[in-house]
This record gives sequence, structure tokens and C-alpha cells, in this order.
Amino acid sequence: MHGVISFLIIYWDGEEEPSVRVPLGDFFCNGWCERSNVNSIPISVNPAGGFNSYWEMPFRKSAKIVMENLADHETILYYQIDYTLTEVPEDMAYFHAQWRRSNPVQAEDVHTIIDGIKGKGHYVGTYMAWQVNSNGWWGEGEIKFYMDGDNQYPTICGTGTEDYFGGAWNFEQPQGEYGTFSTPYLGFHQVIKPDGLYRANQRFGMYRWHIMDPVRFAEELKVTIQALGWRSEGRYHARQDDIASVAYWYQTEPHATFPALPDKDGLEVI
Repeated sequence: MHGVISFLIIYWDGEEEPSVRVPLGDFFCNGWCERSNVNSIPISVNPAGGFNSYWEMPFRKSAKIVMENLADHETILYYQIDYTLTEVPEDMAYFHAQWRRSNPVQAEDVHTIIDGIKGKGHYVGTYMAWQVNSNGWWGEGEIKFYMDGDNQYPTICGTGTEDYFGGAWNFEQPQGEYGTFSTPYLGFHQVIKPDGLYRANQRFGMYRWHIMDPVRFAEELKVTIQALGWRSEGRYHARQDDIASVAYWYQTEPHATFPALPDKDGLEVI
């Protein structure tokens, strides 16, 4: 199950709708229930299960942080929250994060990372948990940002999944093997392989932080990515993979209501 058993939910300044609602593991770039260390600026995951977040999260009056346990049994939670009593500038935006899953991506369709953002702000990051459901290279799809009235054509269009996450040439190094990496601003940090028995499908974890290059919007934002690979004779293959993602951004309030979440069966990794 994404996030294992829990959702991280955060409310700012008495709002009724949360600004953050993400499976715990996915928020910390670990959506596949198998820990993978992360060495980045805002997220650090270390042995043996230390999940650390350094995203700046300003608020004026109050913050409410909830951990929702979806399991049928009680569990133990250990946590530490540090905060500073200071003045928050009037134009400082609030932190937001939202999780979405396409299981699978529909034929000839795209995976929507975020949609319906209304307000002024800046997009600061993407995490993706990607399961391939067919043979061959899977990461040729373009990420597309639609901002402030751009609907037919994207405002920003990437050149391929591996390029967006900072790799190249199928993340393949050495020859015949995926080369993992975790850096301050981007990473392809997790590769899970079938075990020849019960664990099927290759699965990947990757992140890209727009801290040095925030994607700024004035009114609205939508972000999508194609599930695209290659088939015979150099033709594109519109894939139907299982893709989950977290979008991280800052914006002025109020924010749009998040879409409904799937039930436990819809969250489960099968």
C-alpha cells in the first residue's frame, strides 16, 4: 500500500480543507513500502527508517498536523516537529502537497500530476512511484505544465521522463543495469526488481525539486506526464503503467478542494 498504513494531513490557520494530504511514504519519496534512502535538500531518508522533511511551512496563527492510520490495528508513531516564532511576510505563500494515482494510465491518456490549482504561487517539486506493466523502455513521456490560461498547448514541455529527473539514456549505466542516484535537487533513487516468485513488475522511485527553478503561476496550474515508451520499428508505445505521484507547491489561500481518495483496495500495491 502506498504510504504503508498512514496519510499525512496538514491544515493551516484553521482551514476546513487540508493543504497537504499524501500517503506518508510517498511524501518522503518512499511510495513502494520498501525503504530507499534519499539525500536531498528538502527530504532526507536515512537508515533505519528516519524520514525527515525540511520544506518551509509558514503559517500565521495555527497549524494542525494529522497522521491518519488506515490499518486495522494500532501502530506506534514517533515524531518531532520544530518551529520558529517569527513574523511571516504578508505575501508569503502556504505549502501544499497532493497525491494522485493512475492505476493504470488509460490507453492514449496521460497521468495527471496536479490539476485544478487556483491562485498565485509556485510549483516546487515532483515525486513519482512508477510501475511498468509491459516490456521495454518506459520513460520517454514528456512532462507538461499548463499555466494561466494555456490549455491547448503547454506553457512548459519537457523532453522526456529521464531528462526531467536528471538522467539520460534510459538511466542505463553500466550497460544493462539501471544506475541509481540521489542528489540535492533530483534523483532516480529506487529500483525494485521482480524476485522470480511473488514480486512482479519493475518499480521505480524518482524526485525532482524545483527549489532553484520554481515554476511560478499567477492564476492556475495543471501538470501532466505521458506514459510513453518504444515499440518495434522505432514507434512510440503509449503505455498503461501504474503511476502514483506527489505534487509539491506553494500558493496563496484559499486553495481548491482536493479530489476524493481511493479506498484501501485502491491504495494497495498489487
